[in-house]
Amino acid sequence: MKHTRLAVTALLALVGLAAVPAAGPAAFGADTGSDPRSVRMRPKQIPLPREALDLEKIPFKIVHETYRETEGKRNWELFMMDADGSNPVNLTNTPDVDEMYPHVSPDGTKICFVVDEGTGRSRTRHVYYMNIDGTNRVHVARNAREPCWSFDSKSIAYLTGEYERFTTREYATDGLVFYYLENQWHRPHVNTDLHHLYAISWSPDGKWFLAAVHGGMGYSDAIIAFEAFGTRVFDLAAWGVKGCRPEFSLDGTRMVWGETDWNLQIADIDLNGPEPRVTNIREIVRCSRNSKVYHVDLSPDGKYITFSYGPSRGGQQVGGMAEGWNICVGDQTGRWVQITNDGLHNKEPDWVPIPATGR
Repeated sequence: MKHTRLAVTALLALVGLAAVPAAGPAAFGADTGSDPRSVRMRPKQIPLPREALDLEKIPFKIVHETYRETEGKRNWELFMMDADGSNPVNLTNTPDVDEMYPHVSPDGTKICFVVDEGTGRSRTRHVYYMNIDGTNRVHVARNAREPCWSFDSKSIAYLTGEYERFTTREYATDGLVFYYLENQWHRPHVNTDLHHLYAISWSPDGKWFLAAVHGGMGYSDAIIAFEAFGTRVFDLAAWGVKGCRPEFSLDGTRMVWGETDWNLQIADIDLNGPEPRVTNIREIVRCSRNSKVYHVDLSPDGKYITFSYGPSRGGQQVGGMAEGWNICVGDQTGRWVQITNDGLHNKEPDWVPIPATGR
């Protein structure tokens, strides 16, 4: 009987269940310090039952992209839902075009996103923004991709397409442009060497960008920080940051990213010195290698994360088909749950800040 119990415990450890206590987060959430080796040895994890987190107390909504049927046609749409997955609303309802990559403005009133329009060789990716309820869509740029917001919600930064011919290759970019909503004018970044960037994130102080870079600017694969209005570029691998798709927290004191297909990281970032400094790197999610976790975003209050999760065959790039993928929510102790279950290519979740009253 003793040998049987040992065998069962070993089997549970392989799928990650033995590392998660039923009564609370203490075992997974124990402080391991800044030594990344201590977190990389943790067992693989799988989603917990929804009851493991009190999702109803989270006040923020989530927007995400999903590929599903609209008026008899299957296409990409943008949905918004509560943090527990309830009350889903289709914000776009456009069966003839594909909307993806939603990013909510810091003031919680608008969403910028990309739209693939046309078919075949004439297909083109565009950047738009609209109100948080899906009304008043405004075109920003053609042959553009992966937009993000400025801290004051008055400007959008976007990447220009490397080729005229359509591609879903995420790093097919050759520059960064600022778009100012009030005047509807565009200004290129002063650094003309920005090449093969994707997943840009603009710091709340307005001075820095985070981005992933692939096969450009002298990097194979890296996460970099570069000046918003200057030419300095820093490889964050110097601080142990490796992977892709970095994202600032709303207050600019932390960052999250995907280190591999199977784990997500969080760290503190200091933007007050002469160059960005990253410390206290720790793992917040790990899944088995027959799955993937991507597109992590920190909640406005910094207490929760949301991310995409699904079978390893799914495509994490914008426009990549990912059947079986769902949106998840987790805390910072390693506990996470699925909040969608239909597997309809649910990706790119982004938290919705609560708009300030009186605006």
